[in-house]
Amino acid sequence: MPSSFYDITSLSLYDVNIASIFTRLLLAVILGGIIGLERGAANHPAGFRTHILVCVGSTLAMLTDQYIFQFLTPIADPARLGAQVITGVGFLGVGTIFVTGRHRIKGLTTAAGLWASACLGLAIGIGFYSGAIIAGILIFVSLALFPKVENHFLKHSRFLNLYVEVDSIASFKAFVAQVKQQGYQVFDAHISSSDPILRSGIAFYIFMKTPKDIDHNDIVEEFYTYQGVFIIDEV
Repeated sequence: MPSSFYDITSLSLYDVNIASIFTRLLLAVILGGIIGLERGAANHPAGFRTHILVCVGSTLAMLTDQYIFQFLTPIADPARLGAQVITGVGFLGVGTIFVTGRHRIKGLTTAAGLWASACLGLAIGIGFYSGAIIAGILIFVSLALFPKVENHFLKHSRFLNLYVEVDSIASFKAFVAQVKQQGYQVFDAHISSSDPILRSGIAFYIFMKTPKDIDHNDIVEEFYTYQGVFIIDEV
C-alpha cells in the first residue's frame, strides 16, 4: 500500500493538476529566493524579489506549455514558450550589466544568475524536479562560495591589470619606467580615452607580469609611493 501510494503521488506531480502546480510554483519561489538572497545580500541590482519573479514566471511558462500539450492539443511544442523565456531573460540580464568609468564591467554574474534562475524555472515547470534541485544547489554554491576561491587565485596571480591616475604625462612615463626597473614585465601601457576622475590628471591602464608570487594589495601599496600617483585600482 505505501508503495502504490508513493507511485500515485509521484505520478500526480508530473501531470498538470492542482498539486503539481502548487508544488512547482512553491519550489520556484524557494530556489529562486535562495539565489536572490545571495545576490541581494551582496548589494547587487537584481536581488531576492527579482530572482523569485524570474523563476516563478519561467515555471509558469513551462506549466502553460505542458497544459496546452496535455489538455488542448498533443501536437503543440512544449519547448516553444521556454525558448521565448530564455530570449526574454537575456534582455533583462543586459539591464544589470554596466561599464564603470574605469572600464570595469559590473553585473555579469547577476545577469548569469537571472538566466540560471529562468532555466531553473523551466526545469521546475516541466517537472524535472531532481535536475532543478541539484542545479539550484550548485548555482547557490557557485555564487556564495566560489568567489572566495576565485579572489584567492586572482590576488596571487602573476598577471596584474591596473587603472592608474597621475598628475601629468611626465609622471605617467616615470611610473612605467619605474615599474620596469622594479622587475615587472610590462605588456601594455596606454592612456585612457575616457576622462579621468580627477579632471587635472592623466588616466592610463597598465598590464604587467610580476616577478614572483606576491599579493596584489602589496603591489598597489608600493605603486602609491610613486611620483604623482592619485588613484590605483585593479581591473
